[in-house]
Amino acid sequence: MTLVKICGITNLEDARHAVDSGADELGFNFYERSSRRTSPKDARKIVDSLPISGGNVGVFVNKEVEQVLEIAAFVGLDGIQLHGDETQAYVTDLRKRTKLFVIKAFRVSSQFSVSDAMDWDISCPLFDTYSPNERGGTGRTFDWNEFATDVFLCFPGNAYLAGGLSPDNVSEAIRIVRPYAVDVASGVESSPGKKDPKKVTAFIKAAKEAI
Repeated sequence: MTLVKICGITNLEDARHAVDSGADELGFNFYERSSRRTSPKDARKIVDSLPISGGNVGVFVNKEVEQVLEIAAFVGLDGIQLHGDETQAYVTDLRKRTKLFVIKAFRVSSQFSVSDAMDWDISCPLFDTYSPNERGGTGRTFDWNEFATDVFLCFPGNAYLAGGLSPDNVSEAIRIVRPYAVDVASGVESSPGKKDPKKVTAFIKAAKEAI
């Protein structure tokens, strides 16, 4: 069964509803320019009030390793998601200094090759739609059929799929790509940073029932 990560959590109400609906992971965005940004202090309050064992993930963009580790420890994160221009050397350094699982986002464009994600010292790759202006949360998909075979062959048990997923298309996405997990933010929102309860429930149900 495909795991579900609800990303861009900014408040306890949304976190509680996502967990009650069956979410496996929650994502907290610490990127200063994101409309879904939350502070480490607020994220910690949510984590302390509604812990998900093994499933609280912090999203970071081009932040110093030391800062990432400080925030992760303060909030009580289980995983770290890198969504910027972090290098292989950066990731290697991070991995040496933490036992948390590390996800690295790769932004898929027409020039992208799944092989670009190989040989990274990461727990899981995440494939998201490329945008020249945004770091995720674009609401746009990429051509799943074009990359599905390579994703499955190169990462048969640890790939995250993101980018334009919604309750209406997540079943098809899972059927085509067969990812380890799906990651959604804008596709289950009523506005940036605020989840739509009905969409969250519908998304998780569709993902869990996908064949």
